[in-house]
Amino acid sequence: MSWKDLPKVELHLHLEGAAPPAFIRDLAKEKNADIGGIFDERGNYAYADFAEFLKVYEAATSVLTTPADYARLTRVVLEECAAHGVIYAETFLSPDFCGGGDVKAWWEYCAAMAEVAEGAEKDLGITLKGIITCIRHFGPEKARAPAECAAETAGDFITGFGMAGAETVGKPGDYAWAFDCAREAGLRLTCHAGEWGGAQMVRDTLDQLPGIERIGHGVGASQDGALMERLAREGITLEVCPGSNIALGVFRHWHDHPIEKLRENGVAVTVSTDDPPFFHTTMTREYKKLNEVFGWDEDDFRSLNEDAIAAAFCDEATREDILKRLKA
Repeated sequence: MSWKDLPKVELHLHLEGAAPPAFIRDLAKEKNADIGGIFDERGNYAYADFAEFLKVYEAATSVLTTPADYARLTRVVLEECAAHGVIYAETFLSPDFCGGGDVKAWWEYCAAMAEVAEGAEKDLGITLKGIITCIRHFGPEKARAPAECAAETAGDFITGFGMAGAETVGKPGDYAWAFDCAREAGLRLTCHAGEWGGAQMVRDTLDQLPGIERIGHGVGASQDGALMERLAREGITLEVCPGSNIALGVFRHWHDHPIEKLRENGVAVTVSTDDPPFFHTTMTREYKKLNEVFGWDEDDFRSLNEDAIAAAFCDEATREDILKRLKA
């Protein structure tokens, strides 16, 4: 089997961020919603920098207003993932966008997405788990409601909790209450850090939020040898998204990206697309570039995916099943 045909595990995927532009345009048209000039002349999402990306993201998300909308979106995203060989995915979900943080409303959204995920497992062969996120730039107080929603719906579908958004806002410890709430409910923990905040933000996140098992992005850790040693020693896995980092200007070129350096220093890395249509990428493209730029081959990708499923927020039966499919 060629590396091109290997099944894949993806751990860092924002559901709304994976919405194809055509899907959002059609939904806006159905609802007669004006979402402004968020598309370019070719119909793609248009933004100039990270700050504008967040605004375009939230504008696109604004047309997703019902559980049925999220059910449709979940199906579209899973079909796209499966088309690129993904057999296990975890997606970030925010109750801020699904019912405004109200637990009762969130239950309805959660049930709609879980039902679609169950169907996709049967007919597409892809398993999906949900990781609830608070949004960092909304502030610490607004992080409490998503954490309560996460605690109320923890189970087979909702298996983790994390934080997304602009990591330049506040300190990780400001959000400790939300993470404590989720951890006490038995949820596994991840957090975006080290995309923009460098090595210090990764370190602060680990120090100030006990129980973190994974770091979203985490590429800033490559600046600090001692931190890379710590990540390797403590078994912290990084959810690396190279195409996203390059599209947003964190690094200029693929050969500048530190994913190989992190790996050479013993850090467990995984590869994901983050918000694929925003960054003009797919899991197929991510693998193709890693092969072209760093020479990764079948053994590298097998190891990558085995590390990913080892770090996945799923039950052991699911982990064993996916691992068997990866090794087949």
